[in-house]
Amino acid sequence: MSKNFGFILVKPQLGENIGACARSLKNFGFSDLNIVSPKQSWPNHKAKVTSVGAYDLIKKAKIFKNTREAINKYTIVISLSARKRDINKKHISINQFLKIIQTKKNTKFGLMFGPEASGLTNEDLSLSNFILQIPTSKKLKSMNLSHSLTLICYEIFKLKNSKKFSKNSKNIKISSKRQISSLLLHLKNLLEKKDFFIPIEKKHSMIMNINNLIYRMQPSDKELRILASIISSLSKKNINHN
Repeated sequence: MSKNFGFILVKPQLGENIGACARSLKNFGFSDLNIVSPKQSWPNHKAKVTSVGAYDLIKKAKIFKNTREAINKYTIVISLSARKRDINKKHISINQFLKIIQTKKNTKFGLMFGPEASGLTNEDLSLSNFILQIPTSKKLKSMNLSHSLTLICYEIFKLKNSKKFSKNSKNIKISSKRQISSLLLHLKNLLEKKDFFIPIEKKHSMIMNINNLIYRMQPSDKELRILASIISSLSKKNINHN
């Protein structure tokens, strides 16, 4: 799925940001980096330094003179913009973007990011199919280039790996209500012996709070056994001490 996505940086101003973008791409399994007319000379030493373990992406990055050339190989181009533009393009949210890529699994997507200071021009935006806005605070709407790219990479990566994550979570066996109730009963009896429920009129609410705490944890079988062992161990130590 990651091979279906290319990232286009239009006239980036700082080599450091290009390097940070390359690093984020590699973090999330992407490798198709395209750069349109970088402001600083290329190859750029600062881009190399900030790319850390992703210098191979910097070396393989394709350089273009204009945006039209950079987007040629993509079927759908989605532009990132911090503000809503007065242009006849559909503005989409991140959730809508994820739905689009889910329904068009074999499509080549180009994700286009503008220069740090001004963003994409209306001419650049006119070449895209959709304009994607990342919701941010009204106090400061514009995000750093590498930050917005990282967020998009993460959202795609999360979508791509959602089944794997859910599969892993399904492998964890949650304790049954019967097992938890048995532990809570044992704990309540021990606490009663230690005169924990004082004042007595608050005993009911205290027990309810303990129940809520344990049930909210949704402990696995292993976690419940550990908790039972801790309670049992503390109980024995107290008996021996007495």
